[in-house]
Formats: sequence, structure tokens, C-alpha cells
Amino acid sequence: MSITNLPLFTMLRARMQWSQERQRLLAENVAQADSPNYRPRDLAPLRFDQPRTAVASLGLDRTQANHIVGLTGAPGRFQDTAARSYDVRPSGNAVNVEDEMIKVAANQMDYQAAATLYTRSLGLIKTAIGKR
Repeated sequence: MSITNLPLFTMLRARMQWSQERQRLLAENVAQADSPNYRPRDLAPLRFDQPRTAVASLGLDRTQANHIVGLTGAPGRFQDTAARSYDVRPSGNAVNVEDEMIKVAANQMDYQAAATLYTRSLGLIKTAIGKR
């Protein structure tokens, strides 16, 4: 078994990937701050105590067997949720830029913590086996 396949590293990688996907959604929310009828989205919290279920993705329809199977703009592996907001502007947009920026900052700190823990854990294992 590879060192990077240890459960700790697997969970840290999943957390970092979740943070990357959440960053993408939060950036999309900020970019759509002036779009009419746009509702902000966020990812459901990452849970390690339940087995992951695959998110069904839609594929392209092939009309002939020799057509190449295309890649969909497949959503990530993580389930997204519509953020519930009661502050809706007359245009129908519910994005609050201040709230989104607070989420971005918190997400960045979470990512940095997971990345630091990952690199330090790898360093400890390398030290333990004498590779440093």
C-alpha cells in the first residue's frame, strides 16, 4: 500500500478537493451578483461518517454507434445545494456579496489547514522512515 493511500491522506485530499469545488461555486456566485433571478449555490458539508453516493451525471446522446462519447460539463463529485437567502432584490437576485466573501475567506482557511496538515504528515512519515 502506498503511503498516500492511508485513510488520513485520503480524507485530507477529499477535503482539499471539496474546498476547490466550493471555491469554484462561491466565485460563480460572486460573478453572478448582478444577474436577474440568480440564486447563490453552495456545497453540502463534507461528511466522512457516511459512505459517498455517486452523483448521477447526464451524458450526451449518441445518434450513431461510431460517434465519440463526449465529456459532459459534469458537476463535481460533491453535492451542491441552493443557499437559502431571504434577501432578494427586485431583480430576483439573492446574492449577498459580503456573505459570499466571508465564505470565500473561511473556505481558504480550511483549504490551507488541510494542505498544511497533509504536507506535515507526509514530512513526519518521511522522517520516520529516514528519507529526510
